[in-house]
Amino acid sequence: MDATTAPHHIPVEMPKYGEHHHIFELMQIMLQELLIHQPEEPIQFMLNHLQRDNDSVPRILILGPPASGKTTIAMWLCKHLNASLITKQNLIWNEFSALAARAAVIYKVEQAIADSLLMKLLEERLAKEECVSKGWIMDGIPETREQALMIQTSGISPRHVIVLSAPDTVLIERNLGKRIDPYNGEVYHTTFDWPSDPEVQKRLKAPFGISEEETAKRLIEYHRNITRILPSYPKILKVISSDQPCVDVFYQALTYVQSQHRSNAPFTPKILLCGPTGSGKSLQAALLAQKYGIVNVCCGQLLKEVVASHTNVGEHIRPFLEKKMRVPDQILIRVLVNRLSKQDCTCYGWVLHGFPLDLDQATLLDTEGFMPNRVFFLNVPYDSVIERLTLRRTDPATGERYHLMYKPPPTMEVQERLIQHPDDTEEKVKLKMDSFYKDSSLLEDFFENVIYVNGDQDPYTVFEYIESGIIMPLPTKIPL
Repeated sequence: MDATTAPHHIPVEMPKYGEHHHIFELMQIMLQELLIHQPEEPIQFMLNHLQRDNDSVPRILILGPPASGKTTIAMWLCKHLNASLITKQNLIWNEFSALAARAAVIYKVEQAIADSLLMKLLEERLAKEECVSKGWIMDGIPETREQALMIQTSGISPRHVIVLSAPDTVLIERNLGKRIDPYNGEVYHTTFDWPSDPEVQKRLKAPFGISEEETAKRLIEYHRNITRILPSYPKILKVISSDQPCVDVFYQALTYVQSQHRSNAPFTPKILLCGPTGSGKSLQAALLAQKYGIVNVCCGQLLKEVVASHTNVGEHIRPFLEKKMRVPDQILIRVLVNRLSKQDCTCYGWVLHGFPLDLDQATLLDTEGFMPNRVFFLNVPYDSVIERLTLRRTDPATGERYHLMYKPPPTMEVQERLIQHPDDTEEKVKLKMDSFYKDSSLLEDFFENVIYVNGDQDPYTVFEYIESGIIMPLPTKIPL
């Protein structure tokens, strides 16, 4: 754009389209691929890249010491994500590769192969269509810092790296009970995971090198290498304790690999906070507005401001507020659209609460083109809401607000003159909560990628959860 024409009035549709279709991330990935591969025909290279449409497929490294369960976790992730499992063994014993046949001959004699040969096998395998289109999970590769650097030099870039950890004593004990099914490579354990099928039990074999002494040697070697490998993946690394049930380890790993890393893409927050009365929406909106400079749009407060302005719309709204009746949706959406269309909301973003309350209002908001890009539902138990609201009091002399449990009045004199707002009685609070939950399920279904937050905790803890949901990309379920 021409800088001399600033300020630029960028249409609302542009950033919305860019975020929805991940344009920034797409350009970033293509630029990265161009710099790595440096093709002679960059335009054709980018067209081929777009046609592959594989930017979201799994590219995962699973690392960990012997007996940490990395093979089991890698196999489970492969089954769940429909990705290709890559291990040093299946690279060497690939019967369809002439290069692998040569590597197998060397491995039989020396029980090892050169890193350069391993990289060639790896590049050959990753070039296969199944790895390109469905993604891959590497089990135990790289083993050394040198291998990690060679992988980077080859342009192989994982998106997630998981490192399993456990005390050495636990690993040695676990390794002694390991058994492998030679038929399908499944790993079992004499104590923790013994198969129920007698036929499977009969064919299980103890793998080579699982004695206490041999395991200790491999652990020493692993610890010496892993500290030099980890600095290669500082921003995509997650350490998971494997000294817990295997299913728990798997779900932690699955949650991590289905998350997206923080993006550098320009982002205009359009945040919606939903929740019952007393769930803390107003406080969280104020904290977000203060920290990020976005516009705090409270629907109830907005109506009061319009009435106070003595405009025609305000005069139409006044009778409804005076009689404590619900303002018609058509008038309400007109006021709201007028506010969200202002330049401060367009430029800096907004956080909306108090609207929509039902599916009809949500549909109106969508029709007007103001769909939020982050939707949070604050869940608070009924008893906690009652405790929060029914114990609120106001000092009519000073206007100061108190809470009989969390912020009691300083003196008995002040306490005696406190009054309760008519809307804070238990009956009215219950009525509001019932009204919200009657329509909440339809609202949750209407919005995509709803983020649920436990609102029954410290307000600043709640704020941290909401903040993480704003600055991090929305979770993406990898298609099977």
